[in-house]
Amino acid sequence: MKKALFALSLGTFALGITEYVMMAILSEVASSLSISIPQAGHLISAYALGVAVGAPLLIVGYRFKPKSVLLFLALVMFAGAVLSVLAPNYWLFLVARFISGLPHGAYFGVASIVAVHLAPEDKKGKAVSTMIAGMTVANLMGVPVSSWLCSTWSWRFPFLITSICALLVLCSIWRWVPNMDRLPVTGFKGQFRFLSTSAPWLILTATLLGNGGVFCWYSYISPLLSQESGFALTQVPMLMIAAGAGMVLGNILSGVLSDRYSAYRVAPATQLLAVVGLILIFFLADYGWLSVVLMVVVAGCLFAVSGPEQFLILRHAPGGEMLGGACVQMAFNLGNALGAFVGGLPISFGCTPRYTALAGIPFCLLGFVCLMLLYRKSTKTALSHS
Repeated sequence: MKKALFALSLGTFALGITEYVMMAILSEVASSLSISIPQAGHLISAYALGVAVGAPLLIVGYRFKPKSVLLFLALVMFAGAVLSVLAPNYWLFLVARFISGLPHGAYFGVASIVAVHLAPEDKKGKAVSTMIAGMTVANLMGVPVSSWLCSTWSWRFPFLITSICALLVLCSIWRWVPNMDRLPVTGFKGQFRFLSTSAPWLILTATLLGNGGVFCWYSYISPLLSQESGFALTQVPMLMIAAGAGMVLGNILSGVLSDRYSAYRVAPATQLLAVVGLILIFFLADYGWLSVVLMVVVAGCLFAVSGPEQFLILRHAPGGEMLGGACVQMAFNLGNALGAFVGGLPISFGCTPRYTALAGIPFCLLGFVCLMLLYRKSTKTALSHS
């Protein structure tokens, strides 16, 4: 089981570098391609839109064994990374980012099902967080190293790294992930039946809004740290390691706490903490190291809530688990696209980067409300069955 979970987390590691490195190298890419910071932000949105398009394709995924689907998605990862390395201009790079996003949601959807299948009943939350851990490690190590390579040589080097990682993902899945049987065939309509209840919609809405709120701020973390918190651009890669450490810790804690106290409780608690963190960032952005501490806390909340949400959607998607797992990733990345766009608006109107945090607060607050409604619904259901 450990080798299989490692193989799955290696895939999320590759996806994590591909997705999050843009936040760290945004200024360098904008300068190299002669575009504005808000235009460079569209490269983040293009990836997220690729996720939104790719995830629903899993409506046919139940026809194939999960391992076969994962191998195909690894090949798409490789294609997107290679095109990113070779893209000669902004528009082709935009296309490459879109292609790179296509396998993201589908990969998480299938990998979540495999992780839950492999784990015993009392360790399923931890298994999902282990699968997601690759993305947090990407933020702890992969993104800072990639950012350093960008500042030292070229912004294309991070995507060369993801090309190599994609090949390693392909090999490790081939060797270590067991050949599970296909999921039960529920038909085309059966894949969507879970959406007839309110719980999945609360999870997906909370995911979109909560992630969008954090990404209003995190998409522009590089200019915020350099322009308001007093750090040099060359220091940003090292500071991103701190943010990655927060993500790793948040993911680990949420997995353990979800198995112990229930994911229904962990998700709204961490979402509320993110709201408080963004409020403090807006008022305290110019206090250098305090701003970094708040960055670590809010970045940790981003993944402390994502694991429980990924787990909960599987619980509320009977007959459509593969599609449900992909849909929650679609919601994550639509939130990323929304956040990158909305967060760029204050900057476009001449405001300082701290206003990106202010823009994200209402979204995170609404996400918290959705998760509280889900918690109350789960409590009523538990009482009715007792």
